[in-house]
Amino acid sequence: MIFLKKLRLSTKETITGLIFISPWLIGFLTFTVYPLIQSLWFSFNNVRPTAEGLMITFVGFDNYKNLFLGDVTFSDILINYSLQIIVYVPVIIVFSLFVALLLNQKIKGQSFFRTVFFLPVIITSGAIMKSLLEQGATTFEGLTKIASNPILRENLPPVLFSLLEFLLNSFIMILWFSGVQILIFLAGLQKLDKSMYEAARIDGASNWQLLWKLTLPILAPLITVNIIYTVVTVSTYSINPVIDKIQTDMYRPELGLGYAAAESWIYFGVIVLIIMVMLLLNIKRKSRAY
Repeated sequence: MIFLKKLRLSTKETITGLIFISPWLIGFLTFTVYPLIQSLWFSFNNVRPTAEGLMITFVGFDNYKNLFLGDVTFSDILINYSLQIIVYVPVIIVFSLFVALLLNQKIKGQSFFRTVFFLPVIITSGAIMKSLLEQGATTFEGLTKIASNPILRENLPPVLFSLLEFLLNSFIMILWFSGVQILIFLAGLQKLDKSMYEAARIDGASNWQLLWKLTLPILAPLITVNIIYTVVTVSTYSINPVIDKIQTDMYRPELGLGYAAAESWIYFGVIVLIIMVMLLLNIKRKSRAY
């Protein structure tokens, strides 16, 4: 007690805060940091489960070499899904912003429409989405016909056509991931200073100029948050083919936990790279807007 009395008020507040968050810190170190370090260590080893426990044999970078040089399936799945994420994110961000702008208007039934757009976040799970995919309920019939048009297939590059086909065939599923982003944008729009818009209109600014020169620069931090959230959400969804491949390889006797851990860290690196590229593009767009 004498020791605490000699401390400054700011130090006491810091210690009190640390005490309050200590359960979270303990849980984070135990259930997040430790498994991450363990999986990184596993990726450099050949890990086999036995009756006596895990048998770990250090193999260095062999798992990573086998992934890059021998496992063509993983490389193809990773590349295809990375391209799909690049399609997912801009569509979800633009759609979320558009819906948030509409919901920010004074209309009848505003609360009802906000609930409708957020409802998929509550009821959607991997099992539900998988069932919808199997029943073909994640697309419009008209969009499917456009995607199967032979003229597009013949005239577009294969990579571009595959991305367009994926976008059209999964259009509804893409929009189902936009509930949280809509709420984030809506919260930002409700905090905007209306006097700025009134002054800009007096100066002769059009609605497009208001959107491009005022709304988007102010919402830039929220766009950054939504980009990170969208990439992480889509990348960790349970019907993700990359995650399915990692889980399958984890239980294969000839591969095991070490090989799956190496796949996981490569996938993690790709996700971080995608986030960094999208954030850089967002920063450049923000600088041009100013």
